[in-house]
Amino acid sequence: MRTEDFWQLIDQARAGAGEEADAVAARTVALLAERDPEEIVGYAEHQRRVIAASYRVDLWGAAYLINGGASDDGFEYFRGWLMTQGRAVFARAVADPDSLAELPRVRAAALSGEEFECEDMLAAPWDAYRKATATELPAGRERAPEPDLNDFWDFDDEDEARRRLPKLAALFVEPPEE
Repeated sequence: MRTEDFWQLIDQARAGAGEEADAVAARTVALLAERDPEEIVGYAEHQRRVIAASYRVDLWGAAYLINGGASDDGFEYFRGWLMTQGRAVFARAVADPDSLAELPRVRAAALSGEEFECEDMLAAPWDAYRKATATELPAGRERAPEPDLNDFWDFDDEDEARRRLPKLAALFVEPPEE
């Protein structure tokens, strides 16, 4: 599956499901299950690459600020939610995690406390393959690249958050005391 096909399928799921991440994930499963099993395998391999490419410290810091914390699994589920937002939002967030502060739902979450996770999106190719073939998705062909976490920082350090992610920090971190 090509990159364009991967994101077109997600866009198609978004068009039929609205903004709710779990609905996008369910629609993705339904659309994938209608495809040839090899295409589902291709989707899974592409998803693995997309998730690996987004395993970045600065994006993890953004997830931590937005969700009020993010464990390893929480960061994974955040990236599942981010996939449901479509290619443009995903690519921009990976390149500039602070850009997430421009999303209306993220801005609203600063007041509501809404958290953004979608584990179901990560399971979509496995669920679709099982639905289409009544068997388990074959093991991946390639090993996921190891993430570079050399620039890890203390996400609870509010000054560092303000320095690295100023737009998100303005929404989610208390102003410094004078």
